[in-house]
Amino acid sequence: MNALFIGYCGFTPLKKWITSFFLLPAACYFIVTHGHYSLIDNADLIIHEAGHFFFGFMGSFIRAAGGTLMQLLFPSFIAWYFYRNGYRSGFQIFIFWLGQNLLNISVYAADAMVQRLPLLGNGKHDWYYLLDQLGILRQAEVVGLIFFILGIMVFLGALFLPLYLEE
Repeated sequence: MNALFIGYCGFTPLKKWITSFFLLPAACYFIVTHGHYSLIDNADLIIHEAGHFFFGFMGSFIRAAGGTLMQLLFPSFIAWYFYRNGYRSGFQIFIFWLGQNLLNISVYAADAMVQRLPLLGNGKHDWYYLLDQLGILRQAEVVGLIFFILGIMVFLGALFLPLYLEE
């Protein structure tokens, strides 16, 4: 459909919701399949591992947290770039990806106590180390739940962004 057709048929107000229309099934998929590995998790893993490299010079704790930090910073910076340049759909998509990363992090954090997830490299569990250092290792599942709830909230924010973004 071209813009003239959309405007002629009275669908102009709906045009700003197109991205949300496509993101809604994806949000439902990620929530329902929480904990199952998906194709986008490959990109998340690469970004996570890059975070350990980029934050590696800042000490053991920040190096361990660096993977998670990068998973949060990468989509946030790209979303910010799109927002600053007026690309609404790009902003919405990368905010959505931030939510997906939060769901991904929730699985890893919740696994800290039991350590059942297969890990790369030396097999050290970042979240085991982080939560142990903070003295809250026994609350790993609660920390995971917090990240999961934050992810859902970010999904909802991404889906309802057209209410707040200008044309």
